[in-house]
Amino acid sequence: MNTSLRALQLKARHQVYTLLSGNNLSKLHGEGYDFSELREYQMGDDIRKINWTITAKLGKPYIKELHANRELSVVVAALMDGSLYFAQDNAKQKKLTEVATLLSYAAQYNGDIFTGLGYTQKKTLLAPPTKQLFHIEHFSERLYEYPLLGTALDVQNALKDLFARLHKASLLFIVGDFLEETDLSLLAQKHEVIAVIIRHREEEFPRKRGEITLEDPRHNNRIDTYFGRKSILRYRARLEENDTRLAEHFARYDIRSVKILTDEDPVGKLLNLFR
Repeated sequence: MNTSLRALQLKARHQVYTLLSGNNLSKLHGEGYDFSELREYQMGDDIRKINWTITAKLGKPYIKELHANRELSVVVAALMDGSLYFAQDNAKQKKLTEVATLLSYAAQYNGDIFTGLGYTQKKTLLAPPTKQLFHIEHFSERLYEYPLLGTALDVQNALKDLFARLHKASLLFIVGDFLEETDLSLLAQKHEVIAVIIRHREEEFPRKRGEITLEDPRHNNRIDTYFGRKSILRYRARLEENDTRLAEHFARYDIRSVKILTDEDPVGKLLNLFR
């Protein structure tokens, strides 16, 4: 096994086991994610359970009726193509793997069922429903090592496949860079969906480069250009437009989200999702 990958797995396992032993991630397990149905609000129901999106659409209050969870279904679905290979390395792919590994160890430690799916252009990397460390770490290895340069994922087809595969209501983490239109509305009607956005810091805050050759890691196209102040302003405007649409989409369908940059420790940001 790649020594860098092994170090990543050992660090992730240590962080998860240390945190869970102190119950800091206890909210990952138990009531709140596996729900059976939406039903009309009745006098005496907890108003915190009201689903405001459905309420607004139907004109009367509805709540999520929850199961008393005994065993949670935790699913991590990674959206992967050449766009994860940014700058001079594949730091985004490594960070995506780290996040997926942390979530899978947390599920295993809690005694929950973990399912992993890595969607790529050519194949789906699958960890079938499991509680076994072997399957979890094998899934982590495939995410880390799968060659992505020159590949372009059809995101919407991947999400349709994901919806068809998942029969049990689950706590569903969608992990990717979300740099193209991503419609999670169908999944959000059945599952508790959390979007984990992986970005490189230079994608968020690009620097002046002057004359430079840019290469599209999805299609291997190259362009010689001058990347200066005006280019940065145009790029930032388009990125902000994309992220505004994302935020509006997430709000409309009660989808929580977190953005993790490649030079950040993801543990703290993941913890904030459950506070």
